[in-house]
Amino acid sequence: QVQLVESGGGLVQAGGSLRLSCAPSGRTFSSYRMGWFRQAPGKEREFVAAISWNGGRTYYADSVKGRFTISRDNAKNTVYLQMNSLKPEDTAVYYCAADRHPSGYDYSDYLKYDYWGQGTQVTVSS
Repeated sequence: QVQLVESGGGLVQAGGSLRLSCAPSGRTFSSYRMGWFRQAPGKEREFVAAISWNGGRTYYADSVKGRFTISRDNAKNTVYLQMNSLKPEDTAVYYCAADRHPSGYDYSDYLKYDYWGQGTQVTVSS
């Protein structure tokens, strides 16, 4: 069974940093586009960042551009989300996702992703 396992969430003060990790199990995800999404209480799931299969292309939501960095290490079968200058509005459950058949620029559409992790809570206090 394919699973994505996120880790690295927690409580941090505004201005602080966290690094999330996503380690798929059950298969190698080196050929998949990977993405991070988040969902705050009472809000819809929203796109955060995505990365192409080889790391050559990265995409970010405007709200995190310049503060978050997505990366991957295919040798370790792991995807990362480095989050700096965190703000209270970044508080949410963060989800890792994998797209088996990426095409075009639909990286922000969560319906395109085939596999999801269980989520990790990120809380930023003011």
